[in-house]
Amino acid sequence: MAQLFFRYGAMNSGKSIEILKVAHNYEEQHKQVIILTSGLDDRSGVGVVASRIGMERAAHPIASDTDVFALVSALNDVAACVLIDEAQFLEKHHVNECARIVDELHIPVMAFGLKNDFRNELFEGSKYLLLYADKIEEMKTICWFCAKKAIMNLRVHEGQPVYAGEQIQIGGNESYFPVCRHHYYFPPADLQA
Repeated sequence: MAQLFFRYGAMNSGKSIEILKVAHNYEEQHKQVIILTSGLDDRSGVGVVASRIGMERAAHPIASDTDVFALVSALNDVAACVLIDEAQFLEKHHVNECARIVDELHIPVMAFGLKNDFRNELFEGSKYLLLYADKIEEMKTICWFCAKKAIMNLRVHEGQPVYAGEQIQIGGNESYFPVCRHHYYFPPADLQA
């Protein structure tokens, strides 16, 4: 039975490498997958799922005006699975279209992304995935500064914590640290990566 999955975690929790692993496992069994990612994340190029350990793979980018249901139907309406990276950047209509893929095409959709932004607000995509997903799972990682579980993302600029500003700023270890609640509010004085 197809389901909509949302796997979320703080920065550096292995979301992108998990997508690449899941795709490999399906394809090793000669099953087709469709890999999608947000068109906003251009760190490795638009339409690329890239992990911090150096593995990457081409994906179909999702723009604001993309109809994900129509895209999947046109690509392969009998794929074994749809995998979505950077799902926090989805919009409400994208999440509804993912639910239609599950309910009408009977293809499982596994979406991976951040739950909360650097201000500890939900992203639009995350909010609706939390509401509509059949299964929700946290991917865990540890705080950049201690051994506690990281549950927040600390944005930094020129070695200083940032708590206000635009929700979306694409970046990696140079801009964000996965942190525990304590180190979100009381980061070390030296915030260099």
